[in-house]
Parts: sequence; C-alpha cells; structure tokens
Amino acid sequence: MKKRIIAAILLASVAVTTSACNTVKGLGRDIESVGDAGDKAINR
Repeated sequence: MKKRIIAAILLASVAVTTSACNTVKGLGRDIESVGDAGDKAINR
C-alpha cells in the first residue's frame, strides 16, 4: 500500500515538473519573439 502511494506521488511530481518546464519554455519563446519584433521595428 505504501509503495503505491509513493509511486503515485512520484508520478505526479514528474508530471507537474514536466508541464512546468514546457510552460516556462513557451514563455521564453514568447518573450523572445516580442524582443525580435521590437528589434525589427527599431531597425526600420
């Protein structure tokens, strides 16, 4: 019984960590694209 609970907690932790990593990665891409657009606008 204890092993199942520990396995479930570990699986949930991995799922949360993975989804958070993808969210931060996507946010970084969004910020980068805004910076690129600003750079293009300034250089015109």
